[in-house]
Amino acid sequence: MNREHKYTNHLIGEASPYLLQHAHNPVDWYPWGEEAFQKAREEDKPVFLSIGYSTCHWCHVMAHESFEDREVAALLNEGFVSVKVDREKRPDIDEVYMSVCQALTGGGGWPLSIFMTADKKPFFAGTYYPKRGAYGRIGLIELGQNILRLWHTDRETLLKNSDAIIQHIKSDSGDSAETQNAKELIRRCHEGLKASFDREYGGFSISPKFPASHNILFLLMYAKAYQDQGALHMAEHTLQMMYRGGIFDHVGGGFSRYATDREWLIPHFEKMLYDNAMLLLAFSEALAYTEKPEYKTVIDSIARYVLRDMQAENGGFFSAEDADSQGEEGRFYAFSYDELQALLNKEELRFLETEYGISRQGNFDGKNILHRTNGGRGGEDILRKLYDYRDKRVRPFKDTKVSVSWNGLLIQALCRAGEVTGNRAYINSAKRAADFILKQTDDCGELFGIYKDGAQASTAFLADYANFATGLLSLFEASTDVSCLHAAQALAGRMVQLFWDEGERRFYMTREGDDELFVRPRDEYDGAMPSGNSRAIGLLGRLKELTGDEQFKELFNQAVNGFMPTAARKPMAHVHFVSSLLQQSRPHRQIIISADREHTEAMEAYRHLLSEYLPFTTLIYFDRSDKARKAFPLLADMNETQPFAAYICENFACQSPVYDIRAFLKKCGLSGD
Repeated sequence: MNREHKYTNHLIGEASPYLLQHAHNPVDWYPWGEEAFQKAREEDKPVFLSIGYSTCHWCHVMAHESFEDREVAALLNEGFVSVKVDREKRPDIDEVYMSVCQALTGGGGWPLSIFMTADKKPFFAGTYYPKRGAYGRIGLIELGQNILRLWHTDRETLLKNSDAIIQHIKSDSGDSAETQNAKELIRRCHEGLKASFDREYGGFSISPKFPASHNILFLLMYAKAYQDQGALHMAEHTLQMMYRGGIFDHVGGGFSRYATDREWLIPHFEKMLYDNAMLLLAFSEALAYTEKPEYKTVIDSIARYVLRDMQAENGGFFSAEDADSQGEEGRFYAFSYDELQALLNKEELRFLETEYGISRQGNFDGKNILHRTNGGRGGEDILRKLYDYRDKRVRPFKDTKVSVSWNGLLIQALCRAGEVTGNRAYINSAKRAADFILKQTDDCGELFGIYKDGAQASTAFLADYANFATGLLSLFEASTDVSCLHAAQALAGRMVQLFWDEGERRFYMTREGDDELFVRPRDEYDGAMPSGNSRAIGLLGRLKELTGDEQFKELFNQAVNGFMPTAARKPMAHVHFVSSLLQQSRPHRQIIISADREHTEAMEAYRHLLSEYLPFTTLIYFDRSDKARKAFPLLADMNETQPFAAYICENFACQSPVYDIRAFLKKCGLSGD
């Protein structure tokens, strides 16, 4: 015990912000590791496993109600060995035990509460538990007492379902016998989104409402492929309703994790890097498709937020910001009417009332969450005044972990935002993040998973490799820096070595030989983020189109065939994978611009094409350097004597080269002006 804190447990030496938040609980927490499980075996105790993350609101609530309570701590310390896991540092553990919770209860979420044996076999699962039961929800005290009673008096009954649970999880990891062709899977995915679409408020549920950006990206691509205005409407209406709602921070930029209501008005205020990355990508593609200026406003706002508040000095991006500040959810973000009246003049206040729904009674516990009510524009000076005022408040906790997976998503999104808006600062910031991560790779080219303040980095998983390599491909396309392509290829090769199972034609989340858990997890379902499997398959698809590499082509085909039965069971749970199918199922076009990097007009033409929405086109700037010839062996013999040459290839046939830039753009269906 030290002078500042009455209690200190075994989490005190950890680097995870989430674990450190619990280091001074009276509960004698252990980090996941052999020490905890050995203690449970020696003392013949069950293990209480609690999984959460640093910006999870209900994790904070349960911590305050239960884990900071001495009576709860006495029960857990006497009867159990208690283990804390940060799901963002150990997504493999979370993946396995969340599947247990879903199998037992039909649902899941965080905090995740698991009771299990010292051999890591689960026998009970749930989510949030208050200290004492109320309104039909059992309390942690009663639950813990019941489990201990059975543990000591009728352990056989308590554990009888454990083996069945484990067998169910293992069997559910296998392939379904159901197979369907790609076009049918694409059709079913579209029909599923169409059936679940909220025609009034957008989105694909009633409440709560999550952004689910991969649904938007699929619908945009589907609309382009089939000229389907209904699909385009679903994508645009959802984007517009989210932007107008309170889930979007109109004052400081960025999106909250989800809305608690149907109208997108009341957010769960935490801001996650991955949500903002995926939404930045979705709005960027929408701008490229429609050229509507309101999407650029959102893009710039999201980018301003992540570059201002979430980028570290080293270039990497932090993980999240909490929903709570000073012990109150949303306190940082909401405004009382009296505050606004004192801060603004009558005209400014009237503008907020008309355009942003401000009222004396408020819309959130007597306070106001800004949301667009009139569809108007303007008021930037007023919003800036609100930002400066709000910036003096106590900020929510910021999780300063750097996740390679989430940074990869943002690198891709920033590159796309830079392409469609013409703002090269976004691409430069993406490069800073990529350079930081690449500098941390070891001598064998291994990525880390989580980096925190110089502490020992965690092991990388499938999604880390898939997302970061995809980000590097986007950085190559945006910058034409061939070194980014080489790095992406190397990481993709390493990803295959570590996570690919040749026999099952599938990727695993963890490495071969990692038998720490009772089942080797697969990251397969597209939830708040696209799954590691879908991103890995998408990466292979992009690499084969870009480089023509036969190995990547063969791996892509095997991975698609291996994953198809799983996706066929529930296409809407694998939308990102279905997007890759859609991308590959359409007639593909390849455009090659051959010119020196210093050829200004050629580079302008290339960037013009990048700013367009061309999901079924692979665009290559071949700068004729030795590095480029090595990266594109199929182009190595291209010895053009003209300063500029362009090639358009469709349906496996190339047209004659074009040497005039305006004629080339016209041939691509673009203006040559």
